[in-house]
Amino acid sequence: MDIDYKNEIKRLKQELPVTVVGHYYQRDEVFDMADITGDSLELARKCKADKNPWVVFCGVGFMGQSVKVIAPHKRVIMPKMACCAMAKMIDGVTFDQSVDFMVKAGIKKENILPITYINSDVSVKSKVGEMGGLVCTSSNAFKIIEKGLESGKKILFVPDRCLGQNFANSMELKSCIIGDNQDPNNCDVICYDGFCSVHQLFTVEDIEFYREKYPNILIAVHPECDPKIVEKADFSGSTSMLIKYVNELDINQKVAVGTEYNLVNRMREKNTFVLSSTKPECPTMNETTLEDLYLALKSIEDNNPINEIAIDEHTTKWANIALERMLDIK
Repeated sequence: MDIDYKNEIKRLKQELPVTVVGHYYQRDEVFDMADITGDSLELARKCKADKNPWVVFCGVGFMGQSVKVIAPHKRVIMPKMACCAMAKMIDGVTFDQSVDFMVKAGIKKENILPITYINSDVSVKSKVGEMGGLVCTSSNAFKIIEKGLESGKKILFVPDRCLGQNFANSMELKSCIIGDNQDPNNCDVICYDGFCSVHQLFTVEDIEFYREKYPNILIAVHPECDPKIVEKADFSGSTSMLIKYVNELDINQKVAVGTEYNLVNRMREKNTFVLSSTKPECPTMNETTLEDLYLALKSIEDNNPINEIAIDEHTTKWANIALERMLDIK
């Protein structure tokens, strides 16, 4: 007998003390089932404020972890234990190796301020917290790096080299990437060599194509894009900033957007293009299906929850401190 997943999901949401959360990059049919939608940190905050004890998070692992860190009393499960490729590029061991690289270059450990993008595993956030560092998002990275520099310390920015470089460029700071043979002593922001595979798909040729085809078109991109792309764009901003920017344009103004396909596809219908010759779809964000969401909810009903997020007390403590330090900066 075939299961009507949509109706079963609706039934389970009504009968269970659960909130279904969907990130902007989720496929449409999953996104439409969510009670709360948004970007990663925004979702964690909304989950903390939500009254239900259960959270079913349709996204990738580090996002579910963020909810558990901010609201440890919540039971958080993932329909699919998908892992952000960028977050997987660094762990506690490679973070320590990055610190060692700077120390061996002559920078004292106490003179290093680590900042981790929220797109990182909880183990990295915890180590950052223990070193006196903090978390940032793509919308507040400028403010966080600027505040961090007031300490007089070198910034170790992990894991996204593009985000670190783009914000360093916007602040007229010198940056380098670990492994590019530059002396970190001569740089303000030292970036780990991680990246978003989706945002690496956008090219200068894509921008040139759209500018030639539509002379008055605007180009809006996410700061996870390569610095060469950001430099040639008319606007660069986080997911929420891109949505706001596009929605506030005159409906007749054409715009090409360089970010994940599902998000762009849900922006305004007219005169909005995906800045790519290929489909920039996040493979891990698209792993979650309606069936996965149904099975996750059913597992709660059956009192046998699957894919539950569990974080030890020590890691939770320091990851939360790193997040709280970010939230304290106004």
